[in-house]
Amino acid sequence: MTIDPATDLSRDPAAVRVRKLPVAVQVRWMHEDGVCATLEGDVRYRAGDPLLTGVRGEQWTMPAAAFARAYDAADATPYGSDGRYRKKPLAVWALRLAAPATVAAGGQRDLLQGKPGDWLVQYGPGDFGIVAADIFAATYELLG
Repeated sequence: MTIDPATDLSRDPAAVRVRKLPVAVQVRWMHEDGVCATLEGDVRYRAGDPLLTGVRGEQWTMPAAAFARAYDAADATPYGSDGRYRKKPLAVWALRLAAPATVAAGGQRDLLQGKPGDWLVQYGPGDFGIVAADIFAATYELLG
């Protein structure tokens, strides 16, 4: 199944509200264009975008502008420098996948592949990611 970019998880009765826990991640700012091999597929990035490393050593990237809206520097890291950052406490929608799914994600709209049990997370209109079940359990909390 391919997720339509017009999908709105807030209208899906199976979706839940979640918030990313303020777990620190390591960030390295990229100096040239490249490709990040995520758990769900390759994602292209541009010079100036951050490369994030999560709790299980998984890596992902996102456009710098989206990162600025979603993350704060941690542990006295000057913003824009390599170091540790924490997700801002933003509530988003998530849906546990019952079947394999594909979604366009990232600044270059690369295709991510989700497996049953993974989570489709909607950060905003047309802005999706896929999070492996074990990583989701360690880094997100369900909201009432």
